[in-house]
Amino acid sequence: MKVCLFITCLSDLITPKVGQHTVELLEKAGCEVDFPESQTCCGQPAFNSGYLREAKQAMKQTIRAFQHADYVVGPSGSCVGMLKEYPKAFEGERAWYVEAEKLAAKSYEVTDFLVNVLNVTDTGSTFKGTVTYHPSCHMTRVLGVSEAPRKLLENVKGAEVIDLPVAEDCCGFGGTFAVKNSVISGEMVKEKSRHVSETKAEYLVGGDMGCLLNIEGRMRREGKNVKVVHITEILNAQEG
Repeated sequence: MKVCLFITCLSDLITPKVGQHTVELLEKAGCEVDFPESQTCCGQPAFNSGYLREAKQAMKQTIRAFQHADYVVGPSGSCVGMLKEYPKAFEGERAWYVEAEKLAAKSYEVTDFLVNVLNVTDTGSTFKGTVTYHPSCHMTRVLGVSEAPRKLLENVKGAEVIDLPVAEDCCGFGGTFAVKNSVISGEMVKEKSRHVSETKAEYLVGGDMGCLLNIEGRMRREGKNVKVVHITEILNAQEG
């Protein structure tokens, strides 16, 4: 099966190892992974800020980059969720609407792809430690992906998964929301940090680097030493 990696901006620029883990997980599952170098930002920041014309430039470039892909897989519920929004943005533009629908239909967040397309629920990973999982808003509410990450984590040998209290609450990031509503955002992430501490877990895991960076930043300012990692790092781990 041929898969194109949708790396996302944050993973590409800040956490490149997330891309590496994603590729290795897909290859271990039997996929042939390609990386279209013409891909750029998916346009979500501009789109969410109301700059539709500017966002469409990035959207069109993304559509072109993945036009010949069989599947498009990315390590971000938020960014993949944006690809699913493309058809709405191109309503009334027949040619681009058709291409946007094709891209949306073949795009998947990595845990969703592993579980629901490849039927993989155990990646063969081993990881020693206590883990709590933060389900990001876009992953669960836009993509509807909630069970796949949990199934995969629960099959990691050596890991103890602890439920996060009020897990469904937003961490306050929301991309531009954190900039436009910084005071509210700060209170939301403070609450999320408190709930993470209540679990006494050694690791906080999630599927969106924006959320993880936001929560990690708050916890570091509070002097907490919980390790924050993307879910692919746990699913690709080989410890012991």
